[in-house]
Amino acid sequence: MATIDLGKIKFVFRGTYAGGTAYVPDDVVTFADGSVTSSYICTTATTGNNPSSGGTVHGSWAFLAKGQATSPTTTQGDVIVRGASADTRLAIGTAGQVLKVNSGATGLEYGTGGGIIQVKQTLKSSTYSATSNSSYQDVTGMAVAITPIQTGSKILVTVVMQISTSTSYGGHNFALARRVSGSDTLIALGDGDGNRTRGTIQAVGGGSSYSYPASRSINFLDTHGQSAGTAITYKVLHYDPSGDNAFRINSQLADNNDAGSVRTISTITAMEISSGVL
Repeated sequence: MATIDLGKIKFVFRGTYAGGTAYVPDDVVTFADGSVTSSYICTTATTGNNPSSGGTVHGSWAFLAKGQATSPTTTQGDVIVRGASADTRLAIGTAGQVLKVNSGATGLEYGTGGGIIQVKQTLKSSTYSATSNSSYQDVTGMAVAITPIQTGSKILVTVVMQISTSTSYGGHNFALARRVSGSDTLIALGDGDGNRTRGTIQAVGGGSSYSYPASRSINFLDTHGQSAGTAITYKVLHYDPSGDNAFRINSQLADNNDAGSVRTISTITAMEISSGVL
């Protein structure tokens, strides 16, 4: 009857794999395949055959214990994503950015999210009055500043003004303007036609000094054409070429000091809209 030495039934650890060493079944080695170090057991006598390559085990070897790839991350907040052939590091983005699919739909990236990116508003609770002027002039307090975060975005400008005026004809003209680097550009204007004044809205009253303020509004989506980081100011201007049309903002035209006279508010709001939704 054959005698079996139980003490010899065991794996034989041969240390780190060496290409010039002959290995026989039950030999165990460690081997680094790329960034993954694993232990392997020899199943068929072999010399010069790496236990694995690119994660695929050679036919003369089998995994004894498969290792784990070293994390590619280096900074708190990093994300591990699948690259073309292996897991890679996606560095954390900057404040306010979102994780999204890139333009080629081949991977992930951080960038500006869609929809409304930011909102700025100026509220005017004080009154303003004027009569005639030879060209468009600023309405004091009706301006809002915004600095685009995204190149290619658009700005939705909304103006709500409470205006009282004495005339029932002629009216007082108002225009929206964009100010960049100290230069004003009138925007949202009606078509030019002969000697007619171009404007955004016109306020016409009831022909009495007791006219009460009525709401006038502007909604305009501006393709501003400015790069991210360029400051823009939107503002309201007024113009009365006839010279006899007084008006007030946020109060009755007469503005008597009694309970029948109301004080109101006007607002100008700028909302940056992502180019991805337009």
